Amino acid sequence: MGMVTGSGRILVMDDEEVICEVCVELLTVLGYEVESVADGQAMLGHYKAALQQGTPYDLVIMDLTIPGGMGGQEAMAALLEIDPRARGIVCSGYSNDPVMADFKAYGFQGSCPKPFQFTILTKLVKEVLS
Repeated sequence: MGMVTGSGRILVMDDEEVICEVCVELLTVLGYEVESVADGQAMLGHYKAALQQGTPYDLVIMDLTIPGGMGGQEAMAALLEIDPRARGIVCSGYSNDPVMADFKAYGFQGSCPKPFQFTILTKLVKEVLS
């Protein structure tokens, strides 16, 4: 199968409900505790609440583009102000976007093109969390 198991708390941010559902299901089966939100504002709210409750997220997987909402680039910048140790993976169907090519310059630890190849995503998740 090629997918890598692991553990940790992950928050998935994507405006497409089906992508959230598939990511949550897949990563849960692989051993992670996963929740999802639709945009950057919701992600920041969930992240802050988890920090205050002492159950912080280990990783946030963010869609770069959220029509009508806060996307990954802006959300990651805001997240790093809340938690400088926050780890994020940026995802996008726009592989030529500068954020995808130079993700570290925008505060991300990895980038994953869409449509997802789940073997690549799960290996990247494990790598970023190691």
